[in-house]
Amino acid sequence: MRILLWIVGILAALIALAFLTLGDPAVPRGLLVKKYGQAPSQYADLGGGMTAHYRDQGNARGPVLVLLHGSNASLHTWGPWVNRLGDRFRVVTVDLPGHGLTIVPEEYPLSAEGMADFVDAFSTKLALPRFVIGGNSMGGHVALRFAIKYPLRTAAVIPIDTGGIIPPNMPEPPAFFRIMSVPGLREVFRLFPGRPIAEATLKASFANQVLVTDAMIDRYWELNREPAIRAATRKRFRMGWDYWRGEDRFMRANLGQIKVPALVLWGAQDKLIPVEAAELVKGAIPGAQLIVYPDGGHILQEDLPEQSTADARTFLKAVFSLP
Repeated sequence: MRILLWIVGILAALIALAFLTLGDPAVPRGLLVKKYGQAPSQYADLGGGMTAHYRDQGNARGPVLVLLHGSNASLHTWGPWVNRLGDRFRVVTVDLPGHGLTIVPEEYPLSAEGMADFVDAFSTKLALPRFVIGGNSMGGHVALRFAIKYPLRTAAVIPIDTGGIIPPNMPEPPAFFRIMSVPGLREVFRLFPGRPIAEATLKASFANQVLVTDAMIDRYWELNREPAIRAATRKRFRMGWDYWRGEDRFMRANLGQIKVPALVLWGAQDKLIPVEAAELVKGAIPGAQLIVYPDGGHILQEDLPEQSTADARTFLKAVFSLP
């Protein structure tokens, strides 16, 4: 277990270094909007210098499912779920603050609570009725935070390989923070092109690595080289171990407040957040269901789209009392 957790820490550090590497040139926002932000993308002015990049797809008259991506990802990660659930459900995806093509002020809080507040402002702007909220990794953490803080807006929650709870037996501080604190390490990584690191870390997030295409690698790498997004990533990683310990304490103390149905999905091959954390999440939420996929990795919605959406559909039909 200790070796596994060190591997997890090393992978997390590589991801951080990949997206923080300054040796690769920045990519202007305008070029990224042309490539990744055209129809069906839309943009909502939330006021206060915030503009949400989102997609509102699927059955416009169906029950609403809001889906949140993970760290350094974007709304594009939910394409497989939109394609498979859009016949019956209205599927809304959005880039969270500090990610993708969403714009927030430099001082906007990039904590899980800050992102949950952003989702509240965004869903209010769109006048969404009570909805199911799901998320992968960091997005799962934000979804759980949202369900705790905004219970009247939440019909159910689907955390997928979620962050927010520290796995059992994690050393303190974990390997990630030890590696990132090594003097001069970032300067060394500036000598290397970041795309190969991004490719390696993406492949580590999938059990079925053939799904990691050149187009996917390019999307991750290009979106994270936009100057404001790169600055936001640095800000998030500077939050440090004390922040994550505080989040762990908060989640353990408050997940029991979630009274709506919960479906916890996890890939047994997750190398970033070990499956042992799944039982903690499931046990903390009253009545939560847990499904573990033996052949699934960290980005489960793309790794096993058929299986995960089939289970999500069954769950959603029960939540909304659909035939």
